Amino acid sequence: MSAPVPFLDLRQPTAALRGQIDGAIARVLDRGLYLLGPELEAFESEFASWCGARHCAGVASGFSALQLIVRACGIGPGDEVIVPGNTHIATWLAVTSAGARPVPVDPDAATRVITAAGAESAITPRTRAVFAVHLYGMPCDLKGLSELCRGRGLRLLVDAAQSAGAEIDGSRNLCHGDAAAYSFYPTKNLGALGDGGAVVTDDPEIDGAVRLLRNYGMRHFADHPMRGVNARMEEIHAAVLREKLVLLDEWNARRAALARRYMGRLEGMPGVAGPEVPGWAGHAWHLFVVEVEDRDLIRRRLDAEGIGTAVHYPLPPHRTAALETVGPFPPLPITDRLSRRVLSLPMNPFLSDAQADRVMDALAGALGKVGG
Repeated sequence: MSAPVPFLDLRQPTAALRGQIDGAIARVLDRGLYLLGPELEAFESEFASWCGARHCAGVASGFSALQLIVRACGIGPGDEVIVPGNTHIATWLAVTSAGARPVPVDPDAATRVITAAGAESAITPRTRAVFAVHLYGMPCDLKGLSELCRGRGLRLLVDAAQSAGAEIDGSRNLCHGDAAAYSFYPTKNLGALGDGGAVVTDDPEIDGAVRLLRNYGMRHFADHPMRGVNARMEEIHAAVLREKLVLLDEWNARRAALARRYMGRLEGMPGVAGPEVPGWAGHAWHLFVVEVEDRDLIRRRLDAEGIGTAVHYPLPPHRTAALETVGPFPPLPITDRLSRRVLSLPMNPFLSDAQADRVMDALAGALGKVGG
């Protein structure tokens, strides 16, 4: 058997920048300032510029970013927030952690993300916001969602955890709504050496509230105008992210090239559905997700051929024990169907063309055996 193709090897991005990363860490150690220092300030400025946004506040994790934009928008007990059924549980937990109620809607079956039509169907007098999730790197149609939210007086919040580099009509900033939460978990397109996140917005009030909330609600020492949390990004993570940000466009371009290679091979391959990307959407290709019947069987066959895979996600939030008391929830047939069919194939900028072809060869072989 040929050499295995892992789903992801986190040693590769570190190895590619080991000298720069060592230098970044050394800067922090030599300075002796580990929180809310110049590395974070520089990263916030650089990432905001890269996103085409006015403000960026670095925080401790992607989940912290989600929680803080909910709180910064004044959402709390008695409020409802429309969320996609097909997403990571963190999106829902950010709503429940504020005492609000997530109201799920099914995604579009083709793009797998929330739409304005879906969100509109769930609006009630208690609705305060819509949470759009750019899932797998595929952006939602924020133009339609923005029009809906403006017309109904709702906030448009964005879970951009998987979408660093996604675009709408060629613009990264059009992906942010009122505020967007980014994750720098190590597996992401832009990954730290641990947890990290950021809130990106053009709204100075949201930015100011997030900056207070991330640091105990403290304006100055012992001056606490609001109840905050400890959700600060560490200087070491900011320093490392600055070095990786320099190569993010190059790495994302490689992901896009691999996605085109995969898509070309999927054409005419029976038994599998690949991603569908509208012409206005610039996919960030954090994940390359296909749909297959007998998903678990196909996955076992790929594993036997040395091909690493993952499932995003096998159990949607409305099916988890953690959220069963938040319901009852409406039927979500598309979400349930996706949870049974989705399969994530290897996708990272260090994957070679030969490895990508091996993944597709193995997939074709595994599909050919189904029913045989």
